[in-house]
Amino acid sequence: QLASIKIPPKVEVKDLSKFPHIDIFISTYNEPPELLYKTINGCLHMEYPEKSKVHIYLCDDGHREEMGELAKKMGIVHLVRDTHAFAKAGNLNHALSVTNSPYIVTFDADMIPRRDFLMACMPYFLGDEEIGFLQTPQTFYNPDLFQYNLYSESRIPNEQDYFYRDVQVMRNNSNTVIYGGTNTVISRKALEDAGGFFTGVITEDFATGMMIQSKGYRCYAISDSHASGMAPEDLRSLLKQRERWARGCIQTGRKTHILFKRGLSINQKISYISSITYWYSPVKRFVYIMSPALYAVFGVMVVKCSLLEVVLFWLPMYLLNNATLRMLSGNIRNTRLTNVYETILFPSLLPAVIKESLGISQKKFVVTKKDGKAKARNGDTWFKIRQSLPLIVCLLFTLWGLLVSIYKTFMMETPALAVIIFWLLVNTYNLLMAVFFMLGRKPNRQYERFDAEVSCVISFPDKEIHGVTDNISEGGIAVSFDFPEFIPPDETLAITLKTEYYQADWQGKVANVSYRGKKWRYGIYLTAITEDNKSQMFQIVYDREHSLPKEIQLGYSSVDDILVNIKRRTFVEEYYSRRLPRVELNSWIRTGEYGPAVIRDFNYEYLTLNFEKKQIIPDRLTIQGKYHIRIHCVLEKKHARLGACYKIVNSREISENTLFRNVLYDWMYDFEKHTDKKSGYEKKVNEVLEENRMFDELQYL
Repeated sequence: QLASIKIPPKVEVKDLSKFPHIDIFISTYNEPPELLYKTINGCLHMEYPEKSKVHIYLCDDGHREEMGELAKKMGIVHLVRDTHAFAKAGNLNHALSVTNSPYIVTFDADMIPRRDFLMACMPYFLGDEEIGFLQTPQTFYNPDLFQYNLYSESRIPNEQDYFYRDVQVMRNNSNTVIYGGTNTVISRKALEDAGGFFTGVITEDFATGMMIQSKGYRCYAISDSHASGMAPEDLRSLLKQRERWARGCIQTGRKTHILFKRGLSINQKISYISSITYWYSPVKRFVYIMSPALYAVFGVMVVKCSLLEVVLFWLPMYLLNNATLRMLSGNIRNTRLTNVYETILFPSLLPAVIKESLGISQKKFVVTKKDGKAKARNGDTWFKIRQSLPLIVCLLFTLWGLLVSIYKTFMMETPALAVIIFWLLVNTYNLLMAVFFMLGRKPNRQYERFDAEVSCVISFPDKEIHGVTDNISEGGIAVSFDFPEFIPPDETLAITLKTEYYQADWQGKVANVSYRGKKWRYGIYLTAITEDNKSQMFQIVYDREHSLPKEIQLGYSSVDDILVNIKRRTFVEEYYSRRLPRVELNSWIRTGEYGPAVIRDFNYEYLTLNFEKKQIIPDRLTIQGKYHIRIHCVLEKKHARLGACYKIVNSREISENTLFRNVLYDWMYDFEKHTDKKSGYEKKVNEVLEENRMFDELQYL
């Protein structure tokens, strides 16, 4: 299928009146209003030729009063029903029964569409081909737990990217694209011909897509992302989600009698069966982990073969499997990551898969929790311990087998055990990474941030500073300047963010100032914002591609993965909370009657001076600068070796004096001349020290 990717034809629509009416279904059960606000806000800002043709429905199966208030405030329809039969499928079928637009878009409660969602998707339906549904990728603006817990959010893509950006598009060829339940445009006619959203299974989306295709409709997936949501943030939610997917797919295959399903071709049946059997990987993983250890420790023969037979039959498969995945996955996935993911999930999925295969079904639909409180639940220590125990036992058993095999190889001269040793080493790595994953990682951000360059204006009395952000979030921004600007840390600032489509005005305060890459970075957190500006602010933040990796970073090995985790888990980071720019200097200055001194540090409120050994350190002094500028100082603290720290009495006066910028420039130039004379080794040491003490203002927030 990957050898012949089928790209759906996108029609160029010149007559904008041809764009039809659309119903937007946002399904919710127990998610908080704050989460739904962002999704509804994204839907309201979607572009369309006639906005009156877009009908937004909040399909609330929790029948909550606050959802009704939210819908009324945002000008959309709040849909509820008297019963809760068939969970999400029943909720959507109820919405289907009280609406009538020819096309339907389904969004989960956390999925925020971008402004181009409708205009990017609808043209596919306006050609001659009758399309059942169009599936766009599920992308996530926060690191998933695999990225986050393994300290790999800057090194590997989201675990779901491979499925949505590669596998789904591949399935266009066999017309077996899987309906993912969200970020999807569906033809009402196709949905009604299929009998509505499929009920009686816990993965209604998987079954519904299959039913639409069995009615002869062509369905497509595209790799371009047009919406982003929230990946599960705690271990319990992630494992429950994967158990539901595994059980639901097996359950669907059994209840739809997929082998004998009329309307599906042989190719479609094979493709769907491969999707179902994928969920038996926990069985495979358990066998792969236990087999070499059982042989090494107890002599249990799992595979009877010679070393030559292993080389002939196993090695080509192993090498080709690795090469094929590396070549065809677009560097989104490799065998090493696949093995780690399977190892992490197998203890929880194995019982679920066995039960479902025996017909012991899970009948209750379990909603994946995304309520903004998952970071607190991430501290569920006892649950982590229970999930870690099988992995720890397997790891100890594997290490035992590894020691025995190494002993036999060297002491008894049995080189045939080399294959077993290799197998055990691979399992050791997978299990160690799985244990690291289960140990978790302390959350350090309240809001997810995006690397983004957005024009911003920072205003406070009598001054306005223009700049461009480094990153943004719901809670604030980080912006860098070439010069250490004075921004009063205790005053409320007026902030304006502006893009091509949105503008948000809000109030904030400086959280932190740090020095990075020869620039001063200011972290500013939001303190107050109006409702209209909040709507615009959320669009500035979320109406964009996430800034997380889309490919695996090259050059990292298994050893690097282990060392990164060990280092990050044992090294305690120190954070510095400076709210004014600390400028390192090395410039001679005049102090009137007290003679010359060297200014070492300056931050608008304090400065440090080094005097000659025989000089008296005065309690008060005045620094005489160019342009008749005088800096009046009072001694704060003195140190025999480090010099004296002075508080600047007329701090605000000099910070508002535009001529003082020239004075500070001269001081900084002196420092640069001095550091340029340092050896390359000294410079490198200073860079490393500075990097290690850098404070991330958003982590601090």
